[in-house]
Amino acid sequence: MRKVRAMLIRELMTKDVIAVAPETPIASALQLMDEAKITSLPVLDRHGALLGIVSEADLVEEENLISDRVPVTVVRVPGPTPPRRVAEVMTYLVVTVRPDEELEAAIDLMRSTMVKSLPVVEHDRVVGMISRSDVIHLLANRDRRIQTEVTELLQPESPDWQVQVQDGIVTVIGPTDPRERHLAEVLAGTVRGVIGVQISRLSTL
Repeated sequence: MRKVRAMLIRELMTKDVIAVAPETPIASALQLMDEAKITSLPVLDRHGALLGIVSEADLVEEENLISDRVPVTVVRVPGPTPPRRVAEVMTYLVVTVRPDEELEAAIDLMRSTMVKSLPVVEHDRVVGMISRSDVIHLLANRDRRIQTEVTELLQPESPDWQVQVQDGIVTVIGPTDPRERHLAEVLAGTVRGVIGVQISRLSTL
């Protein structure tokens, strides 16, 4: 089986980053999260440099949005002056990844740190965000999407070739001579999310 290069973070990350400033009101940050359906926001200074990150848990706790049905033991007793700005509740020590790192590195970090989203940083600037939901969506739809895309690529070469995909491994059934086999491997390997490619001949039985 021919191994294909690992998927990079830049291929899955969200490039249109929604960010806030340290002085952004907590209520405004909550509204941004709700509208964009995201769980965290990078906090940038006026020059675009990353200062920290603020999560839904940080904001919800400070806005006293916890239901009365939640046990009182989990509710923080408010101080004399509840924080009203993002800077007062954000996390300053941020775990980040680079766009050219393998996706597996981001998955390992989210698993080990229990964070749901990671800023993707290049040249000291946030160029994207990668989240646990991005990974789940990719895995849930990966095999079906890969099969469709590989089939479309191979159709012009031979409509008789069959494509099967399981856990990111593509099996192309049909190519016989070395040129066909190599071509099928190369074309299938260009599809995002493919982990490996194997070629099999059609059964004559």
